[in-house]
Amino acid sequence: MKYALVTGGSRGIGQAVCLKLAEMGYHILINYQSNDTEAEATLQQIREQGSDGELMKFDVTDAVATHAALNGWMEKHPDTYIEVLVNNAGIRRDNLMLWMEQDEWSRVLDISLNGFFNVTQPLLKNMLVKRFGRIINIVSLSGIKGMPGQTNYSAAKGGMIAATKALAQEVARKHVTVNAVAPGFIGRTVRRTRRSSRTGRLPGIGTSLLYHRRGNFHQWRNLYISRR
Repeated sequence: MKYALVTGGSRGIGQAVCLKLAEMGYHILINYQSNDTEAEATLQQIREQGSDGELMKFDVTDAVATHAALNGWMEKHPDTYIEVLVNNAGIRRDNLMLWMEQDEWSRVLDISLNGFFNVTQPLLKNMLVKRFGRIINIVSLSGIKGMPGQTNYSAAKGGMIAATKALAQEVARKHVTVNAVAPGFIGRTVRRTRRSSRTGRLPGIGTSLLYHRRGNFHQWRNLYISRR
């Protein structure tokens, strides 16, 4: 059996990725922090399409809890390993830096950057020993261009992009790949994007997108994971 772990997998992009990986034959480990209802609903959808998975409830920013959950899983599955990791967990707390609170800065970076490290580092050894692994980091246009009102989010996703490039070079010789995917605007259920009062769009977005079109999870969810 092949295993894939998706952080922040209970809804939105994470949920769509879980469903796609399940279609590809993976047993899905759905990580989430608090929303039991949505996590259960995602697992149910996976089972309805003929696949299976399990829930892994932990906060990726809590290194002790994360390591305990991952090490516990590995102890119960000594003959296999998690060969695909999708680092999707992340939040936005949009604000101009002039008015940004410390928690708005720290929390956004904590989930994206420390969460990436806390989950990825314990799983690397088995990927390297088995000489196969796929790590996919969900980033953002904000991390490439930088967006006003999103200094925290841009810093977090930009940091993930830099870490992706560095880690990819560390592990490539062992047939472990590390890639980052930066979706455009995706329709979602969380809070609305901060918009410019004059243009009705996020400031600066006009020069970054070819088309002002909002995507959806199922259009975007195609993953390209080369086989062994």
